[in-house]
Amino acid sequence: MTTEQTAAARAPNQPTIDVDGVSKWFGSVVAVNDVSLQVRPGITGLLGPNGAGKTTLLRMITGLARPSEGTVKLLGQPVRTDPNLYRRIGVMTEQEAVYEQLTGREFVELAAHLHGLPDVDAAVEKAIARVSMEDAADRKLGAYSRGMRQRMRLAATIVHDPEVMLLDEPLNGTDPRQRLQFHQLMRQLAEEGRTILISSHILEEVETLADNILLMVSGKLAASGDFHAIRAKLDQRPYKVRVISGDARAMAAALISQDSVDSVTMHEENGLVVLSRNVDALQRSIPKLARDLNVRLLRVEPLDESLESVFSYLVEA
Repeated sequence: MTTEQTAAARAPNQPTIDVDGVSKWFGSVVAVNDVSLQVRPGITGLLGPNGAGKTTLLRMITGLARPSEGTVKLLGQPVRTDPNLYRRIGVMTEQEAVYEQLTGREFVELAAHLHGLPDVDAAVEKAIARVSMEDAADRKLGAYSRGMRQRMRLAATIVHDPEVMLLDEPLNGTDPRQRLQFHQLMRQLAEEGRTILISSHILEEVETLADNILLMVSGKLAASGDFHAIRAKLDQRPYKVRVISGDARAMAAALISQDSVDSVTMHEENGLVVLSRNVDALQRSIPKLARDLNVRLLRVEPLDESLESVFSYLVEA
C-alpha cells in the first residue's frame, strides 16, 4: 500500500500524532510539562528557544524516550510497543554525525537495508534524486559541506517512503538555494498525504512553510494552530506598523486622533511607528489621511507580523 493509500485509509479526523498529558523530567528538572497536542497530515512547525523541550518532545513522539507521565500514539498505536511502527516513520535528528568514510549513496543504502526494503537500488536512487544530490552521491560524506550532509541525511530519512516524518532542525547549515529546494520537497511530500513535523529555530522559514505551528516555552505548549490566527488572538499587545511619508509630522498629528491608534512615535526621518489594536482599521485610514493631507505616502508595513514577534510576546508572557 502506498503512502497516499494508507493516509486515505485512516479515518479523516483521526490525528496522526496524538500526545496526551505528556511530561518528562530528569531528576528535579522538568523538560516537558503536561503537553497535549494533535498533529494531522500536512506540515506542522514545532518552535521554541533552546531548552524549551522541543527535542525531548520529539524523542518521546519517536519512541526514543519514555514519558514520565502521559501517553503518545502515532498512527493510532502506542509508539513504544510496536517495532513495526518504526518502518512507517522517518526521523532526522538534530545531531549531524555521519559515517564519513561512506559515500552518500552507501549511507542511504545502509538506511534502506535497515528498513528491509525489497528493491534497495530503486529506493536509493529515488531518495537521492528527491534531494537533488545525484552528482555528489558517490563522493565521501567526509568531503561534503554541512548543507550537503543535511540533504543526504534527509534522503536516508525518506528512503523507505515513510508516512510520518519528524525532522529536528533540518535546515541547519543549508544555503538559500538548498532551503528553497527543501521547501519544494516538503510541500510535495505533504501533498502525497504525509504528516511532517519540523522543529526549527529559523522562524521565518517555518512561517512560510508550515500549515500549523506549535510554540513551546519552558517545557509547555504556549500556543498551537495557524500562525496568523494565533497572532490575532494576542490583542493584549498592539500591532506595530511603520509609516513612511513625505511629511511625518502632519501624518503623526492626524494618526494620533484616530480611534484605532494607541500611540505614534517618530522612528526616523519621515518615518513613524504606530501602535494599534485594530490594524485593519488603521491600514484603511492611512491612505485616506494621506490623501486628505495631500501627503505622499511612501511605505506602510507591519513590523511584527512574523513568528519572531509572536514568539517574543509568548516568551515575555
